[in-house]
Amino acid sequence: MKIAIPKESQSDETRVAASPEVVGKLIGLGFDVIVESGAGATASFVDAAYKEAGASIAKNTGQALKDADVVLKVQRPSTGGDNSEAAMMKKGAILICSLQALSSEKEMKAIAKAGITAIAMELMPRITRAQSMDILSSQSNLAGYKAVLDAGDVYGRSFPMMMTAAGTVAPAKVFIMGVGVAGLQAIATAKRLGAVVTATDVRPATKEQVESLGGKFLVVDPEMEKDAQTAGGYAKEMPPEYFEKQKKVVAEHIAKQDIVITTALIPGRPAPVLVTEEMVKTMKQGSVIIDLAVEAGGNCPLSKFGEIVDVDGVKIVGHANVPGRLPEVASSLFGRNLLNFLTPHVDSDSKTLKLDFEDETVSGTMICHDGKMVHPMLGGKPKKKEKAEEPAKKKTPETDKKGKNK
Repeated sequence: MKIAIPKESQSDETRVAASPEVVGKLIGLGFDVIVESGAGATASFVDAAYKEAGASIAKNTGQALKDADVVLKVQRPSTGGDNSEAAMMKKGAILICSLQALSSEKEMKAIAKAGITAIAMELMPRITRAQSMDILSSQSNLAGYKAVLDAGDVYGRSFPMMMTAAGTVAPAKVFIMGVGVAGLQAIATAKRLGAVVTATDVRPATKEQVESLGGKFLVVDPEMEKDAQTAGGYAKEMPPEYFEKQKKVVAEHIAKQDIVITTALIPGRPAPVLVTEEMVKTMKQGSVIIDLAVEAGGNCPLSKFGEIVDVDGVKIVGHANVPGRLPEVASSLFGRNLLNFLTPHVDSDSKTLKLDFEDETVSGTMICHDGKMVHPMLGGKPKKKEKAEEPAKKKTPETDKKGKNK
């Protein structure tokens, strides 16, 4: 079987779907791997490194995709125009990448129509054995780390308290809104740099995690927060009255902060507004907001995708593709996530990929197959598990009233 790794077509995408290390492991599993020339250049992976790992190099995207049985990408393929990547793929090919499926129904239908079996890695179930396959966790972890570094780059003061002969410099106050993977890494990184860190989240279970990293948890409404988490560990969309109360509590706190990092996302929905225009106006001159949810509309209505804006002395950072700002390590981790997903489905005898449709990691991520939408969240009907036949019951001899066989 042939696995293709094309160059990412989106202008702001610096990652690649597999590092030379991962390519070597895929070849070790029995696959032929073809990498488009320059696919790893922005992540510091040169063509020569892929060749040394055993891959062949394609001159362009079309050459890489045309005969591929499996296509590994970071972002979903383009589906329209003369250079449609989906049109370059053969019918029956398996596409594995971050599809952003829940907010891209039109594109998903186009991919289904092309006869491609598409796996949306961002929908990986949050079960223990799937942790090593979870692209959201690996990339969010890097985003949380980079968010603090980006804040330090824009912030005009230092993070730690400094006692000098010229006087004492107070530590920076950092407030993290949303304590998922990105938020926890941001807390840990800000603490390492010496900041005073507080954090908040609708999920009360995160309080202990925040405190274990040395941060202080800001509670909004303990009663409403009791039912704020899905079975899969994601935040639920909260009622309007919760956000009204949150605004009051946060508004008082945010006016005293130097740096605010927002990370709140809800799968398939616009990002909730956490920092209002009124709150921004109360912040000190020189304060910084890092909006990690800007690609989903932003946690602050004043943030702009791909830009740093100055609002009355408060800098609001809305960098696009934050994990991609650490392209080498982000690509390495992303590639390992894909490798860990593929490996259990490789037939050791035939050296081919045979997806187990009953496996949660497949049924939970498969968007389309055989030209049809199959994911229930997109109106599809997944393949039902066939019930095994019940063994025939053994006939027992009838007994008389005294318990003796007749």
